[in-house]
Amino acid sequence: MKRKAAELQIRHNFAEQPRRLEHKVIGSLPAGLRQRPGGVELQFRTGRQGQAVAAGIGGGSADAAAALRLLAKANALALDDSRLVEVAQMTGADVPVCLASHACVMTGVGETLLPLALPKLPCVLVNPRVPVATRDVFEALGLRNGELLVGASDVLQATAWPEQGGSLEEWVEALSAGTNDLEAPAARIQPVIGEVISALSATNGAWLARMSGSGATCFAIYENTEEAQRAAQRIRLDHPQWWVHAGVLS
Repeated sequence: MKRKAAELQIRHNFAEQPRRLEHKVIGSLPAGLRQRPGGVELQFRTGRQGQAVAAGIGGGSADAAAALRLLAKANALALDDSRLVEVAQMTGADVPVCLASHACVMTGVGETLLPLALPKLPCVLVNPRVPVATRDVFEALGLRNGELLVGASDVLQATAWPEQGGSLEEWVEALSAGTNDLEAPAARIQPVIGEVISALSATNGAWLARMSGSGATCFAIYENTEEAQRAAQRIRLDHPQWWVHAGVLS
């Protein structure tokens, strides 16, 4: 008598609309990986609680990478399998680093990743609950097709990242040497971004405040989690309409 295969259900609450995400991820898979193993059900469900969309923190890319990781597990594939990596690159520029799920420096079109040995960075994330479309921010940046802001001097003076075991202070110093070129154009589209950065910078213990990605989420790094929690509470009281989260980057 043949035993019935145990059913395995894989579920995840995705920020992106499930049909769109399924089309992006499943539609990019090689034919051999589209055949889900017997007894495996992949369900795309919407509604990640409380997270803003078009927020500049990679929600859609992280969702796509989560789907790929689940499919890799269902098909017994390593995360560095060339087919998975290729699909990640086809799905979006930020998906490969989300698939790796490790702090990295990204170059090229997101396909070249340099892992970083980050310590735990206590932080506060703030989104003013306004969407900022990445396309609009890049248009406001004003670069022509194929034009880069990076020049020869930038390459020669590239940031030297701290080695394994580097302190929080060393990492904040290294991060402070860089800028987010999208911050100014994003703030022109949504001036409230400047207010968010100012609010974060004004909290006690904030060592560094920046906008994330193409916005509108901004973050600040703190010396310890207690200061980050107190700062988050202060911002919640002053700006109850904003989304605020205290956590750790690593």
